[in-house]
Amino acid sequence: MIELMILYVLSKRELTMYSVQKFIFENFGAFSKPSIGAIKPALVRLEKEGCLTSRKMMSDGGKLSVFYTITKNGLEELRRLILENLSENPLQFFSNARIKLSCASFLSKDDCADLFFHIKSLAMQHKFNAEAVINDEYNHLSFYQRIILDNAICEYANFITILEGLEKENAGNSK
Repeated sequence: MIELMILYVLSKRELTMYSVQKFIFENFGAFSKPSIGAIKPALVRLEKEGCLTSRKMMSDGGKLSVFYTITKNGLEELRRLILENLSENPLQFFSNARIKLSCASFLSKDDCADLFFHIKSLAMQHKFNAEAVINDEYNHLSFYQRIILDNAICEYANFITILEGLEKENAGNSK
């Protein structure tokens, strides 16, 4: 997800590594807060893959600053990463889905429809799996496990409702 977040913020403007971190926090801070130690190697990888270019410039104070710019290949990679299937691991689902949905404005109307459908399908699958555990008459869940599973089911149901609203809004837009 770090590459996706970096490419997304760089799709808006040229930034230094520290500005990349700042804009990631502003756009995705509720879901992810990567450190400079994670951002720097990701920038290097993305540049090696041709998704970014960098230029060095001396500031008025004599400090060397490196500015990163997204390339055409980087824009294509951003689209690919947004549309790439999510992990089926429920632990990662919400944060990764929220990051991808936060980037939906980058996509075409048809790509948004695909993204919303994929995420909604996976949310429905996770909800169904949680309901199956709760409804299994042979399980030996504790009171606390049942409460947590009930909460997860509610979270999935709410998320599905949000996605249905996004689908409806996207269908009405002429992007």
